[in-house]
Amino acid sequence: MSSATTTTTSAESRRAALGDPGYQAFVILRTGFTVAPILFGLDKFANLLVDWPAYLAPWINDVVPGSAQAAMYAVGVIEIVAGLVVALAPRFGGWLVAGWLAGIIVNLLTIPGHYDIALRDFGLLLGAVALARLAQRYHGRRQPH
Repeated sequence: MSSATTTTTSAESRRAALGDPGYQAFVILRTGFTVAPILFGLDKFANLLVDWPAYLAPWINDVVPGSAQAAMYAVGVIEIVAGLVVALAPRFGGWLVAGWLAGIIVNLLTIPGHYDIALRDFGLLLGAVALARLAQRYHGRRQPH
């Protein structure tokens, strides 16, 4: 009898969690901030979406060793790692991605004509902060997958 009660309670708690808008927002943000950095990081090696070295501010290119493309390879690795950290530890990963986006914003604000992308990335930064805050509440709880 207790087994049936436990199963019913477990199913009810899963349904309640899935119906919680806060948990839904957490899952959406966690998924997005896992997949997007990994895909953008992988594209730094292929340049299929855009010519990524063109988005590196000249002053940063002068500071980092090697070519702008070599810098983009390093950026790609960092982005892939950031996506994996979000997947595994979103409380930390959200802040990591927010910090990374802040750096990207500074880079973009120093390139004339890229202010619109900097503004978009500021919106993404806010989403990463929201993920980190929601992860404080939802990550680590026994939630349905």
